[in-house]
Amino acid sequence: MLSCRMPNGSIRMRPKCWSGGMPGYNETTGNSGEIRKMQDSSMSILVARLWHESNGFNPKVTMGGDFQILKDEALLKTAASSGSTLSGMIAQLQLRNARVIASISAIAAPGGPVDHAFYEKIKARLIADAVLHKPDAIALELHGAMATTQLDDAEGDLLTSLRASVGSRTPIGIGLDLHAHVTPAMLEAVDICIACKENPHSDVVECGHKVADCLLAVLEGNLRPVMTMAKVPMILPGAAETASGPLFEIHEEARRLSDVDDAIWDISLFNVFRYADDTDIGQAAVVLTNDNSLSGEVATPLAQAFWRERDRFKDDLVSIDEALSRVAARRDQRPLVLADMGDRVLAGAPGDSTAILQASLQRADGLRGAIPVTDPESVKVAFEAGIDQPVSLQIGGKITPHFQPLSVRGRVIHLSDGDFVLAGPFQGGEPSALGPTATILVDERLHVVITTKPAFSHDPAVFTSQGVDIGSQDFIVVKSGYHFKLNFAGLAIPLLVRSPGVGYYTKGSLVYRNARFWPEHDITDLTVMTQAFRRDRFPSH
Repeated sequence: MLSCRMPNGSIRMRPKCWSGGMPGYNETTGNSGEIRKMQDSSMSILVARLWHESNGFNPKVTMGGDFQILKDEALLKTAASSGSTLSGMIAQLQLRNARVIASISAIAAPGGPVDHAFYEKIKARLIADAVLHKPDAIALELHGAMATTQLDDAEGDLLTSLRASVGSRTPIGIGLDLHAHVTPAMLEAVDICIACKENPHSDVVECGHKVADCLLAVLEGNLRPVMTMAKVPMILPGAAETASGPLFEIHEEARRLSDVDDAIWDISLFNVFRYADDTDIGQAAVVLTNDNSLSGEVATPLAQAFWRERDRFKDDLVSIDEALSRVAARRDQRPLVLADMGDRVLAGAPGDSTAILQASLQRADGLRGAIPVTDPESVKVAFEAGIDQPVSLQIGGKITPHFQPLSVRGRVIHLSDGDFVLAGPFQGGEPSALGPTATILVDERLHVVITTKPAFSHDPAVFTSQGVDIGSQDFIVVKSGYHFKLNFAGLAIPLLVRSPGVGYYTKGSLVYRNARFWPEHDITDLTVMTQAFRRDRFPSH
């Protein structure tokens, strides 16, 4: 049995369910003929995606029009060149000569809870496809922290309904974001649950590979999956990147445990989404083993490690004024990219903060910058005025509680429908939409990109698609905390900024009605909830 580590350092896939070219593995000869067996097969796998991270403190409902929808062959075509878990699933299934059946993909920028009627529509389409095609297995990319206007655990509801529709003998595998809020309802309904391991998410494609390979191993009879989840009632108030600090250490321990036990096929560590107000929020470890009832002995200590290291999870943020002063001190160098942590669209905030814009206007050093703001009303005014026309606007501050609009004067320099393609690498190749968008030049130096929809501004294409030359700016503001570091690499230097909004957690800043966790609540006695999930009926081929 070979034991290998994934190229990006995440927990390795075993050769028995991997054909992705890991060091030391011969794709031609395979492992005891198992890979060859699948290459000669005609297994059918239904693939789909429903991806949304729902911030319960964002009052703006995410509607169907906010989603990018792909169906059937269009889904396969887009996924062929995108950097997503869905892409990884499809590529690996095709490599293994499985027959891929495309259902539907619906993805939207994180935001407020999803309109329940739209969710029901997508769920119905997915279930109808599964019932119609009767696939040998189902592979789904989900975020894992989706809520609707009526459900706190949308993925749990989706998977429970899907399982009831296809029966107990069809394996279901899901690939999740590591910021998922994993629930018992989700795990009771599936056979395979795997998260990406890196933050920023540099390994989402590999996550898809692994889900696909494990599903095929179930169909081969080489994997009889048992999943064990251990959860502790806490969130990470900071230090959420996996390359250093306590998270790196815990992931290293997970890798070590996986390497010494051949029964372990995956260990996924979930940094629970901090803006879900559900009853059983907590840091979780999910261990996938092959017909092994001892996985709790691995999952529980890993969950306990989060608690043991809890006081080390702290971020090093700078104030807005300090960030702009750093920009001013290095204007002759590559621009700084400032993460507006409080208004992070990639944490479900509305993106309507003008705090950094306001601070920039109050300075006398003439800094040049680009700043996205969600404000459909101001977009409409700009379109009515037209290119090169002056406008007076009340920008932003219309969605996030306690924010106020900012009065500005500027000139309209760019108008568009807001459609563009993410440059990547995170989600590279995926279509995205800002809705009608206007770029306003304020004080002849600040490019304010006013969008109808919250912007996936972790990506430089948000700005370049709207006429902004990144290299000529002193700073760029993104509504992202981590993923922008991947996509702006080589273009700008990252800096995390302490700013107001519902996209960054500090104790007492948000009112939780249902969730109870450290450090928001005074929890002193640790309770580790450990539960095993196993379905005894598997297909035979």
